[in-house]
Amino acid sequence: MQGPFPADTIFVKSSREKYDGIVTMYHDQGQIAIKVLGFDGGVSVQGGLPVVIATPAHGTAFNIVGKNLASPTSSQNALNVAIAMAGRRAARKREGGVDGASMIEAAA
Repeated sequence: MQGPFPADTIFVKSSREKYDGIVTMYHDQGQIAIKVLGFDGGVSVQGGLPVVIATPAHGTAFNIVGKNLASPTSSQNALNVAIAMAGRRAARKREGGVDGASMIEAAA
């Protein structure tokens, strides 16, 4: 683990290629960058909670409801991330590892 880094530079391509993930202190600090970088594919993950939360980065998309314009990519990516996190959490629990609400586990 390294940092902290300023939010306006950590999301540039050279930094993204260097790290597996970026943890931000506040929702908007990371969400804005994710939307700019991959609006239709980004996923937000909330860590440190007793349940897995992974959501599409694009938001609710109320402005395109019923217009057959929405892409399922972010929703599918969020589901895939949640399944992977839940699987890792269950495996660690079976092995007697990290507590389910641990920030370390949520970020892994």
